[in-house]
Amino acid sequence: MTDFKSLGLSEQLLKAIEENGYTTPTPIQRDAIPHILKGEDLMGLAQTGTGKTAAFGLPLVQRLLADAQKPFPKGARALILAPTRELVNQIAKNLISFVRKSPLRVTSVVGGVSINAQIKRLAKGTDVLVATPGRLLDLVERDAVRLDTASFLVLDEADQMLDLGFIHALKKISALVAKDRQTLLFSATMPKQIEDLARSYLSDPIRVEVAPAGKTADKISQCVHFMDQKAKTGFLIDLMKDRPDDMSLVFCRTKHGAERLMKKLVSSGIQAGSIHGNKSQNQRDRAIKGLREGAIKVLVATDVAARGIDIPGVSHVYNFELPEVAEAYVHRIGRTARAGADGDAVALCAPEEIGLFRQIEKLIGISIEVASGDVPADSQAVSTRKGRGGNRGRRPAQGKGGSRGFSKSGSGDNDNASRPRRPRRRKGQGARTQAA
Repeated sequence: MTDFKSLGLSEQLLKAIEENGYTTPTPIQRDAIPHILKGEDLMGLAQTGTGKTAAFGLPLVQRLLADAQKPFPKGARALILAPTRELVNQIAKNLISFVRKSPLRVTSVVGGVSINAQIKRLAKGTDVLVATPGRLLDLVERDAVRLDTASFLVLDEADQMLDLGFIHALKKISALVAKDRQTLLFSATMPKQIEDLARSYLSDPIRVEVAPAGKTADKISQCVHFMDQKAKTGFLIDLMKDRPDDMSLVFCRTKHGAERLMKKLVSSGIQAGSIHGNKSQNQRDRAIKGLREGAIKVLVATDVAARGIDIPGVSHVYNFELPEVAEAYVHRIGRTARAGADGDAVALCAPEEIGLFRQIEKLIGISIEVASGDVPADSQAVSTRKGRGGNRGRRPAQGKGGSRGFSKSGSGDNDNASRPRRPRRRKGQGARTQAA
């Protein structure tokens, strides 16, 4: 199957697909859409940036159009749950583009904005409700929405919902949705908890897996710079000034750290913004819009943004601080190399983060290329393959003075070891294409 028509989609949807600029289905779309059209429960495993929204959104819209029911007051015919506000908004935006010129209505509800306005929008009911679990339960408790009318339940980025502690909310919501339903679960990684979740919520599901759990996108070039924590800010500022035209995401572990770093970048003359838990939804939306439209070039974020940001032009992702959970690294760097484009992922690793770095390499199954700095004594064999897509790399070149940029003992015996090298600019980097 090499085109959308062969997947069984209707002429109406094929026209919407064409208007959105999609030409060839991605592997997850090719493998999932026929099963969803048949009404089968499905568990989809695919790395971020591969078009999962269209994989469930297109067949879901087709089935809703074929049924031709009207939503009940306060009701929803289909419910899609996602872990973050950004991802909810992204999913809703894509679905709205699919249902244009049709009677279907798509409604999104997230925290951080007026709940009264959401209650008003839901009063007449909706065909597709896209929601974060917390705000959805707030609406349920206010008797503003009923879920027993939903015959479709989609859990998107299920592993992230578990990481964010939504398991109890998911159990409550699942019990409220109609028992006779089609359930779809999508995830970028498949820890044991997700397997257990699938067994609890899905009935004899079809499993579609287009990438191993934890695998990073094929066209992401990965490298790591080892340095002291205090050296990171100055090094990052130098990188940004060397590459003023790049569109970049920078990830920090805490919201205070993200805000502090953003202000330092701005004070250094770099156009930067930030999104994190202390920002209102309107502030977060404005920051993302600023990056998308070029008003800012750098967006500093916590892991709230690791899923849900789909900006085609992001060429670089910087891990200013490594995540506490290794899976988050996969989702962070998945913000670049969208829909098969190229991208760069650069990690800055302090000595105290070496344990986190080890966990990341173990998860993704590759050795990330060391670009500069002293490799800790227990990790001299870190780089044996270049980290593009996780499968190729090189060991630092050997010269008369030992390895380039590294001392044999890891003690920083040559000048290059104490001064991190900067990533090279690749030729031909331009706008990225977008996957739904």
